[in-house]
Amino acid sequence: MKRIALLCLGLAFGAVTAAQAQLTMQMSNGWSFTFAGNVNAFFVYENPSDNSSPPSNAIGGILPAGGSGSSNIRTGLLPAFAVFEAKGKEGETDLLVHFGFAPQIQCGTTNSVNSQNHDCFGAQIDMRQVFLTVGGTWGQILAGRELGLYGRQNILTDQTLFGVGATGGNTGQGTTLGRIGFGYIYPQFKAQMTYSSPAGRPTQISIGLFQPATNPPYNQVETPRVEAEFVYSQSNVKAWLGGLAQNNKTGGTSSNSATSWGGSGGIRYGTSTFSVTGSGYYGRGLGTTLLFLDGTDGTSGSGSDGLRKSYGFIGQITVTPPNSKVTLAGDFGSSYLQSSNNEDAASASFKTENTLISGGIYYQATKSLKVVAEGNYAWTKEHEESGVDKNKSFAPAFGLMLFF
Repeated sequence: MKRIALLCLGLAFGAVTAAQAQLTMQMSNGWSFTFAGNVNAFFVYENPSDNSSPPSNAIGGILPAGGSGSSNIRTGLLPAFAVFEAKGKEGETDLLVHFGFAPQIQCGTTNSVNSQNHDCFGAQIDMRQVFLTVGGTWGQILAGRELGLYGRQNILTDQTLFGVGATGGNTGQGTTLGRIGFGYIYPQFKAQMTYSSPAGRPTQISIGLFQPATNPPYNQVETPRVEAEFVYSQSNVKAWLGGLAQNNKTGGTSSNSATSWGGSGGIRYGTSTFSVTGSGYYGRGLGTTLLFLDGTDGTSGSGSDGLRKSYGFIGQITVTPPNSKVTLAGDFGSSYLQSSNNEDAASASFKTENTLISGGIYYQATKSLKVVAEGNYAWTKEHEESGVDKNKSFAPAFGLMLFF
């Protein structure tokens, strides 16, 4: 069970050959230990067009104020990964423990698009995965920190996993955004207890209880969030549906509550030379970019009338000529955050759009080494009752990715 293949390689667009150089050690007690991962580095340049307040300060807007260009050498959407895993079988029970470290190559910087640190004393190390699994013919239980279920297939089938996509401001903090906020909400690596039906069948169902998150002003979390996923995979077709529901309260003597919910899904048809993928999501109170970010208008006691609507989509095509090491890929997608019923009633209606057009050339130089050239054109558009404002950016990128 090599999770790094699932998260980093196997589901993106089928044009990648996973490296076979991983370290595997067989222990005397019947358990095995493996070490695998990747390192990547990208040169990225970006110069957003708008140096004024909106739409840089638009609710849910992503592109920052511009004014001049900015260059960075940094990690792409997929962080470097160092994955340690031990697994064994005791009786009829399959057991596994998994640790996934996700560092970046660049130093953290300030939030200014043109401000890099003068001195570099260390990069961020993100402990993304810490979990155990218990499984058998009945299925599997995963307990620990792992990628969430809601919308995870949307990101795992995204071509920008092997590139940069949207930069998130090109500040150098963390990974780039890829299509996070430009077609899907980031499912995040979260504490969970999840059951999945047996693998290796055309259909698989997963349902889990997740560490709840605050969604101001609903900051009291008494019950866990529920996420679920259904996946159908047969021959060249893969289709999926996902769902999420979380109820939060304001707390206090006059406690009020609101339930955030959402649905996601998609379909992919792929062969060794061609693939086409479409995915999307819709929700109330889910926010945009990151889960629950800007999901409410902050009004206490208004229930569902205070939840903002969010939705988005991606269309993607990849082509790998026969006997070629080159894959060409292109996609288009958008995310939208829309005002709540309260804001509409108060004549404060808005709709923020984040759109990305991405295209790239992905050259498999060796079994383990990938060379990437990518171009990304993105914009944030703010629709208000007073009019429309737009900020746009073009961000070319070039990088190397080595999987082991």
